[in-house]
Amino acid sequence: MDWERHRRGWFPGLVIVVALVAGILLGKGWERTGHATETYEDLKTFAEVLSQVQKHYVEEVKPKDLVQGAIRGMLSTLDPHSAYMTPEMYKEIQVETRGEFGGVGIQIGIKDNRLAVIAPIEGTPAQKAGIRAGDFIIKVNDETTKDLTLLDAVQRMRGAKGTKVTLTIQRDGTPDPLVFTLVRDIIKIESVKSKIIDDNIAYIRLTQFQESTAKDLSRVLKKYREQKTQATILDLRNNPGGLLTSAVEVSEQFVGPSKLIVSIRGRDGRKDEYVSRSKEPAEDSPMIVLVNEGSASASEIVAGALQDWGRALVVGNQTFGKGSVQTIVPLADGSGLRLTTAKYYTPKGRSIQTTGIAPDIVVKPKPVAVAKPGEKEGEATQKPKEATPPTPKTNGALGETGEPSLEDDVQLQKAIELLKTWKIFKELRPL
Repeated sequence: MDWERHRRGWFPGLVIVVALVAGILLGKGWERTGHATETYEDLKTFAEVLSQVQKHYVEEVKPKDLVQGAIRGMLSTLDPHSAYMTPEMYKEIQVETRGEFGGVGIQIGIKDNRLAVIAPIEGTPAQKAGIRAGDFIIKVNDETTKDLTLLDAVQRMRGAKGTKVTLTIQRDGTPDPLVFTLVRDIIKIESVKSKIIDDNIAYIRLTQFQESTAKDLSRVLKKYREQKTQATILDLRNNPGGLLTSAVEVSEQFVGPSKLIVSIRGRDGRKDEYVSRSKEPAEDSPMIVLVNEGSASASEIVAGALQDWGRALVVGNQTFGKGSVQTIVPLADGSGLRLTTAKYYTPKGRSIQTTGIAPDIVVKPKPVAVAKPGEKEGEATQKPKEATPPTPKTNGALGETGEPSLEDDVQLQKAIELLKTWKIFKELRPL
């Protein structure tokens, strides 16, 4: 999942609610709280329901489980990205942003009210099996994902290395669901990959925005400046996002100092602006940013900023459209609250949420094989490569050997072609 956030302290309203619920569990009367308000009256109804369930439900239920279930239900009425995190989930967030965790390697989100694959992570069991951006996960281990929160879905797919998980996938253009049995592994994310292509073009692929991404990118850019590369391709395809701060730090390396990167606006109308603090002037060499439907959140921030400032040409297809800010709030018992508190806006004031970033030049990827009509789920399980061939060489990745596959990657081909044309026109001189 995508964990971009900026950390804040306690929300006063949450402190009140937690305190009241604690009072209920200790059996204290509501009359003692005083200051009856509309919120307190609603909480009184909650207390009555809790009491009735504890007294009369057919089976004994722990009060803690009831309260946590109520919290989950409350947050599920807000949006797909707001959720309650158990202490174990909260700890996992800290691990994931540092680039290593156990699982199958899928970044997920909600699209069209369904659990969707934003992007598989390169080199992971999911990507090797052929799971693609845009797939919909309809079952995890034969349990439906309908009404499942994102965090619960992540928990079901996570697990110890060597254990198995079965995913049932619905894919556009494939008549029947596809079933994949994946063996979990330790997912180590190398967020910056790079290569010189076509003699003098710096190809840089960002797979995710982590704590170290900006520093790693800085080293790569310095190396290529010393090698005097003449153009840059920044590949953000199938990059599901990551940390907001990382997106800002990456963007400022391309747009130069004192430039607005992104603004976030919450319910109260307050606007927080993130401005480049870079001291280095922006380079004027030609640059192209590659995006697709698997580019989300932090990737959309970077693409939008470079597009708005005219620093790069954006090529590919429409991005995912995940433009909301989640704030992580630590709770007293070690659990946490992931709450949507604002939306992202590009430097020109464009909202990213649901719309995404539209490329300057639309280039659709080369079609890949899909399951044949009538192919059964069992056949997809036994022969996943026939139903869904691995796509490291057709989705813009560096591929198994670290080399871009120009033969199949039409979007990368187009980027190189545009940069060559750019150079030709620049060198034109009138007689």
